[in-house]
Amino acid sequence: MKKLKIVILLCMILGVSGCKEKLGDIETIENISYRETDKKTNNVLIELEDDRKILIELYPDIAPKTVANFKSLVAKDFYDDVIFHRVINNFMIQTGDATSLGRSAKTIEGEFSQNGFDNNLSHERGVVSMARANDMNSASSQFFIVQADSTYLDGAYAAFGKVLAGLDVVDAIAKVATDINDKPLKDIKIDSIDFVKVVDNNE
Repeated sequence: MKKLKIVILLCMILGVSGCKEKLGDIETIENISYRETDKKTNNVLIELEDDRKILIELYPDIAPKTVANFKSLVAKDFYDDVIFHRVINNFMIQTGDATSLGRSAKTIEGEFSQNGFDNNLSHERGVVSMARANDMNSASSQFFIVQADSTYLDGAYAAFGKVLAGLDVVDAIAKVATDINDKPLKDIKIDSIDFVKVVDNNE
């Protein structure tokens, strides 16, 4: 997925005219076709170092500030080379801590009911939500993917997306061996998170 980014960068450097939306080749995951794009869309693809993929749909109508923040981080390649640092089978997998890579992100307002915001996206299997500390407005870049229904989290965390394809990858990550802090014994690293455009198979 980084190949298209190089093309986009060259286009910017050379000032090539007619550099409109750049689209990658059509690819498919679980019968869903998509193309990588240089435009901010409401679909992103998490690609791991071993080429496994997770396709996610974002919901700006449910959590607008959360989605806007996530998109800004994706656009800056913030998540490149970041590991899944907290994994609990039959619960969730968590990533987004880039401090060891020298990256940090601003904190944002927590968009959930305990913080006075109406968010009706329930923490069911496949839902993507922001991780945070005790402070309700402490979320920044870390997020988790719910592996098993965890509706008791509703109202306390800002859910903002859902997995469209790749739940088998989520399950596989959740089942790896971990240490006493729930960190995988062997790093599971994100190669990139990219914006994609889900396309009709006839396009």
